Amino acid sequence: MITALAGGVGAAKFLTGLVKLINQEDLTVIVNTGDDIKLHGLHISPDIDTVIYTLAGVVDDEKGWGIKGDTFNCLEAISRFGQETWFALGDRDLATHMYRTMLLRKGQKLSEITAKITRAFGLKLAVLPMTDSRFETRITTKDGSIHFEEYFVQKKFQEEVLGVEFVGAENAEPAPGVLDAIAGSELVVVCPSNPIVSIGTILAVGRIREALRKTKARKVAVSPIVAGAPIKGPADKLLKGLGFEVSAFGVAKLYADFLDAFIVDVADIAEKARIEELGVQVKVTNTIMRSFEDKVALARSVLES
Repeated sequence: MITALAGGVGAAKFLTGLVKLINQEDLTVIVNTGDDIKLHGLHISPDIDTVIYTLAGVVDDEKGWGIKGDTFNCLEAISRFGQETWFALGDRDLATHMYRTMLLRKGQKLSEITAKITRAFGLKLAVLPMTDSRFETRITTKDGSIHFEEYFVQKKFQEEVLGVEFVGAENAEPAPGVLDAIAGSELVVVCPSNPIVSIGTILAVGRIREALRKTKARKVAVSPIVAGAPIKGPADKLLKGLGFEVSAFGVAKLYADFLDAFIVDVADIAEKARIEELGVQVKVTNTIMRSFEDKVALARSVLES
């Protein structure tokens, strides 16, 4: 059994390669829900949907999120009422959010609903939200505190990061199955996701970090930072804003208390010795997933680490 901790696009790409090497039934993916947001009365789970859409083969590959070939007629229509449309929700994508919101209003838990959505898209792996509890990632800028999606999508992560707040973290409990998956796995993979607002959120949920320290599983992470910069997204701005080093070493240091091995890109071979001083084994390989073959090769490197 393998358990993966995942954010959005980078994790989904990696998992695409992983499921070509293992049976889906042997994989559990614990997904960040700090990005979840309510818009137009709907509960949206961006990272959960990106993982599901990607593994189901329906994701918009060019964007890395949403459904390929989707239209945006509803979004265009709602703009005439003065509603904000900065978060692009496609017409078919809206069906997922409507279904999720309908079941939440009936009293079902996000974890129960996510399992139903996963099966509806024909997947056999387990996709678990990190928590069923309220959890919201907020970014502090010079203009105040805003939801992460406002910072990321609306502001295009151009604002200087002065702080990050995990609202609800102090009371959040792991979703059913999360701790059991970590404890019962042979391998736990930390996907190449944002270490602050994707993996950091998962680690902020009560007892998850402790479970990672205690599990007998081998724990391997893939660096999302290559040559001092993220492949995509604002990880550098977040790390820098919180006073962390923007490097593969900086990420390894965040995970060092539970990690066994860390995979870095060939561009960061000079970081190897420094990371090993943290007590973490290091493997150097290509981590940039430009092609499907790259995804499979990186997944194979993780399995062999």
